[in-house]
Amino acid sequence: IGNSRGNTWSRKHQTLSPDLEDFWRFSYDEMALKDLPAVINHILKATGQEQIFYIGHSQGTTIAFIAFSTLPELASKIRLFFGLAPVATVAFTDSPMTKLSALPDFLIWDLFGRRDFLPQSQYIKWLAEHVCAKTLLSELCGNLFFILCGFDEKNLNMTRTPVYTTHCPAGTSVQNMIHWAMITEVVVLNAINVTFVFPITSTIPPLQSTPPEFRVQDMKVPTALFSGGHDTLADPKDVAALLTQVSNLVYHQHIEHWEHLDFIWGLDAPQVMFPSILKLLQEHH
Repeated sequence: IGNSRGNTWSRKHQTLSPDLEDFWRFSYDEMALKDLPAVINHILKATGQEQIFYIGHSQGTTIAFIAFSTLPELASKIRLFFGLAPVATVAFTDSPMTKLSALPDFLIWDLFGRRDFLPQSQYIKWLAEHVCAKTLLSELCGNLFFILCGFDEKNLNMTRTPVYTTHCPAGTSVQNMIHWAMITEVVVLNAINVTFVFPITSTIPPLQSTPPEFRVQDMKVPTALFSGGHDTLADPKDVAALLTQVSNLVYHQHIEHWEHLDFIWGLDAPQVMFPSILKLLQEHH
């Protein structure tokens, strides 16, 4: 199980401390082109395998789309890519997170600083242990926690809310959040192309005046996608456009009543989704 750079369990660096701003100068671009290849190659070296299955959720699918479409050697090491709540574009999302796009960059930096965004803190842990543990307030904590991603309390074990909020949100970089906010405005999306556009200037080479573009249709990895009809982040309209661009789509399951987090915590996931994943694993073993 991998961890995205900058979360609670991924804050070690050979030369930089998380207390330094330089440590936090990354977004999902670096996660895709640097971190993901390192993780996959480490797993292959440790296990002696030539290929692995990759299962990603949300941003975990985003970095896969980028890496597998631009790094063919890495893509050849993936036997099958499972994309849960796949996010390639956020042109139609109505998640509150996209409201950041209405703010100028300098204001976001002033509000949140230049380091970590929503880190796991003692306050969050205290809230989880002392407030969410109260039966009458468990629903409130569920609403607070899932307001960014959407939730269905009927498909969530509300008694586990204290556990979830103790560990999540686990944090990322402010630069990563600005990156997400920016692509709600500049992403290229039409009937012919679905293209990532990355406007973080630090990732643009000196002689390049525009952000790099990543073409999903260049990805040749066998891909199975699972989407939700009530997903506020992986909006069904964004997913519909994505489906036309995945050149080696071997399976797609749309679960109409699911929200963004049902893919990892949904009570009915063992009946609704897991059998399909297990079957695909067996078929492509």
